[in-house]
Amino acid sequence: MVVTSDYATGSENAYAKAGVNIAAGDLAVQLMAAHVAKSRRPEVLGGIGGFAGLFDAAALKNYQHPILATSTDGVGTKVAIAQALDVHHTIGWDLVGMLVDDLVVCGAEPLFVTDYIACGKVVPERIAEIVRGISEACAAAGAALIGGETAEHPGLMRADEYDIAGATVGVVEQHKLLGAERVRPGDVVVALAASGLHSNGYSLVRRVFGDAGWEYGRYVADFGRTLGEELLTPTRVYALDVLALLEQVEVHALSHITGGGFAGNLVRVIPDGIRVEIDRATWSLPRVFSLVQEVGDVSRSDIESTLNLGIGMAAVLPAAAAEQAIRVLEARGVFAWICGEVLADAAQPASVQLIGAHAI
Repeated sequence: MVVTSDYATGSENAYAKAGVNIAAGDLAVQLMAAHVAKSRRPEVLGGIGGFAGLFDAAALKNYQHPILATSTDGVGTKVAIAQALDVHHTIGWDLVGMLVDDLVVCGAEPLFVTDYIACGKVVPERIAEIVRGISEACAAAGAALIGGETAEHPGLMRADEYDIAGATVGVVEQHKLLGAERVRPGDVVVALAASGLHSNGYSLVRRVFGDAGWEYGRYVADFGRTLGEELLTPTRVYALDVLALLEQVEVHALSHITGGGFAGNLVRVIPDGIRVEIDRATWSLPRVFSLVQEVGDVSRSDIESTLNLGIGMAAVLPAAAAEQAIRVLEARGVFAWICGEVLADAAQPASVQLIGAHAI
């Protein structure tokens, strides 16, 4: 069947004249195909380009009582720095980190990811770079990138603007679900070091350095690189590290430290009647966090309620298991340490308190 229209005349059709280039979108799909293939799992059916991603769920028959878990998120205003520096391959790591590490805190293995990229103009090479990062991070998390969407929004976004979001699905045995109900007085909190700011608090960070007149190309001796390079450090993807930990060590709860800071996220997996004390003296605050505080004259309470403080994930587990947990994580290249303790606080709402001063 051939479809024609009198409105589609000349070398450029009406949709292209309106600002949407279907040919550029097709080229972007071709360029990203090799990257997507690197994240493929054996359960994936078909390839990219279809209307839906397909994942063979027959493997779930091996579970006694499979529970599906899902998470959706974006990267936030960190994309503005990627756009300003014209560096686009790292931002996909941020997206996947936000997705799969939210998922793994309940004990779930991430199975697959889908993404959504909205842009003012499809530049195939730029889209392929974004998807390269997403695919690499999916492979690092053991998840398949099985589908996505690239949407061109002329008139709504500038040609150089884009935003990305995604969703992930995973599975966990019912009896292995982690959560607040497992946490007990006498447990300890093991911190997993962050790679940097990760993907939260960038509205504050961008305002601080912008108001101070700091350009992204400015060399910062404390970092040994430019400000922009430091701020674009990709989010660490902990999923496989955490799943390995769960296989070897008893863990009661996990918290992914994202928007809202360390205490604000940890309290989400703490039951009423429990107080957690986190000792700041157990770690040195990475320079990027103290620099944001100094340059912006930001209060400690604002920093602590916004940024991750150098901790990307926290595990709540029995005190007797802490040293083994640290060994397992550090064998996988994740620096970890005991940063707090879990105490009884009868008849009181769950709470997390930061005490002491950071090590120098």
